[in-house]
Amino acid sequence: MKVLGIETSCDETGVAVYDTDTGLRAHALYSQIALHAEYGGVVPELASRDHVRKLLPLVRQTLAEAGLGVDELDGVAYTAGPGLVGALLVGAGVARALAWALEVPAVGVHHMEGHLLAPLMEDDPLGRPEPPFVALLVSGGHTQLVAVERIGQYRLLGETLDDAAGEAFDKTAKLMGLPYPGGPQLAAQAALGTPGKFKFARPMTDRPGLDFSFSGLKTQVLLAWQNSDQTEQTRADIARAFEDAVVDTLAIKCERALDAAGCKTLVVAGGVGANTRLRAKLAAMAEKRGGRVAFPRPMFCTDNGAMIAYAGALRLQAGQHEEAAVKVTPRWDMALLRAV
Repeated sequence: MKVLGIETSCDETGVAVYDTDTGLRAHALYSQIALHAEYGGVVPELASRDHVRKLLPLVRQTLAEAGLGVDELDGVAYTAGPGLVGALLVGAGVARALAWALEVPAVGVHHMEGHLLAPLMEDDPLGRPEPPFVALLVSGGHTQLVAVERIGQYRLLGETLDDAAGEAFDKTAKLMGLPYPGGPQLAAQAALGTPGKFKFARPMTDRPGLDFSFSGLKTQVLLAWQNSDQTEQTRADIARAFEDAVVDTLAIKCERALDAAGCKTLVVAGGVGANTRLRAKLAAMAEKRGGRVAFPRPMFCTDNGAMIAYAGALRLQAGQHEEAAVKVTPRWDMALLRAV
C-alpha cells in the first residue's frame, strides 16, 4: 500500500508517503516556529490558518518527490488527536476529502502512537524491535512510560504529574531569558556548561513508582538563576545541571519500567528523544542490562508526517478505517485504541 500521511496536530505541517513494500518514499515538513516566536508560544488560531496555507502545497511537493500521482495512493492517514482542535481539523478535512475523491480508505491516527512507532520505521542492524517492549514517550506535551504488548495494545506504566519533560525544558529556558523555542536553546547551552557546578534533585526517584514530576525542578533552577551572577557561563552551568537532572530521572524510571514489565527492549520517541545526552545515557543503561534501545532519527523525533503515514499504513493493512466523516479527538487516551 502507498499511504499519504498528514500531521497537523500543533505547529508543524508534516506530509509523507509510506510504501509498505519499499518504505518511506518522501516526506516534507514546514515549521511555524518563526510565526509563533513573536508571542513566545503557539497561538492556536494562527497555527490553524498556517496549516490551511501550507498543507496542499506540501502534499503536491511530497507526491512529486515520491514520483507518484495522487491517483496512485491506496490510502490516507491523518492525525486525529491529541492536539489543537482547529489544527487537527485542517488535516482531517483535507485527508477525508482526498480519500473520498479517490475512493480509498482513510484512517485517523493517534499522535502519540505515531511517535511510539517511529523508531520501527528505521533500518536497525539488530532488526525491528518486536513487542513486548517498553516505550518512553517524551515530548513537549507528554512524558509517559508505556508497556507495548502488541501494536495498538498499550498499558500506561507511568506519566508526568505536572510538566512534561519537553515543557520543563521550554519553561526553564524562558526563566533564564533564552528565546523561543527554549528546549533546543537550553540543550545548546548545556553543551557549554561545566558538569557538577550546580546540583539539582532527581525528582521522585527517591520513592517507588514510575510517575514523573518536573515542576519542582523548574523552581530549583529559577532560584539558582535568581541568586547567581547571571553570566553566560553561569547560564550554561545551570542548563547543564538541569539537563543532567532530567536525563538521570528519565533513565532511572526507564530502568524501573523495564524491570516492572520484564522486558529488555526500550523504544524512545518524541522531541526530547533527540537529546544527545539522553540517547547516550539510555544506550549505556540498555547495554549494561544486556538489552537494547531503539530511537528514530532526530528529524523524526519531532512531529512529522512520516510517523503518521507509517502508523496509518499498519492499520490500513489490517483493514482498519473509519466512515467518511471529519472527526478529531483533541483528548484521546491511547489505551482505547484497537490492536493491529
